[in-house]
Amino acid sequence: VVKKKYIPILHGGNLPTRLDRCPKMSSFIFKHSYLNVAPSGYLHHEFEKRGYPRLVTIPNNIDISIYRYKERKNFSPKLLWVRSFAETYNCTMAVEVLNRLLHKYPNAELCMVGPDKDGSMQKTIDLAEQYGIKDHLKITGQMLKAKWHKLSEQYDIFISTTNFDNTPVSVIEAMALGLPVISTNVGGVPYLVNDGEDAFLVPKSDAVQMAEKVDYIINNPIATQSMCQKARTKAESFGWNKIKSQWQAILK
Repeated sequence: VVKKKYIPILHGGNLPTRLDRCPKMSSFIFKHSYLNVAPSGYLHHEFEKRGYPRLVTIPNNIDISIYRYKERKNFSPKLLWVRSFAETYNCTMAVEVLNRLLHKYPNAELCMVGPDKDGSMQKTIDLAEQYGIKDHLKITGQMLKAKWHKLSEQYDIFISTTNFDNTPVSVIEAMALGLPVISTNVGGVPYLVNDGEDAFLVPKSDAVQMAEKVDYIINNPIATQSMCQKARTKAESFGWNKIKSQWQAILK
């Protein structure tokens, strides 16, 4: 309206649905921008196929120097989940995975880190109580980044159960920390990782396959070590020193 150049940064795995639901407002915002910056090939593709112009992909960045890579020789059924407790992130699926693992691994544990957004935390606790496995579940609430990084050293496998996503930073962080990642195959996640190479992908809401991937990791430590090393290399590509030149080129 005031003829200023502006650059939206596109976020949210459910954003394409919003484009379709609110076409006039979306067009008003994104078709008049100087550039539209997508942090993933997924959102770039979704915007491009809807005819939005002036798209560029610049990934989310992390300060790779603060992520200490822990090399694990063996992997136990100690799962870490980091996200907000919200319906979008399908928190109860993590409990379903834990419940299945306990049939084979009585020592299995699940730690869930994040704030409650919509009452999903209580639903998660209720499901664990229903299964009688609450003693195997730890919920910390929201934690500072440095604290959950330290906490991650006590766990061996990172799971992401989300229903929608773009380029989840928590997954990139887990890769940087040396945790093998198992995620649902939604939104931008398959643009972020390569299934079977630097992470594992399973269908949305499929607790059975996720538990099977946990079992594979436990029983194939050498292959998993290789996967973790590749994941760390990929995480390093999101370091600010590699990303900032792309921003400098735009802003200059």
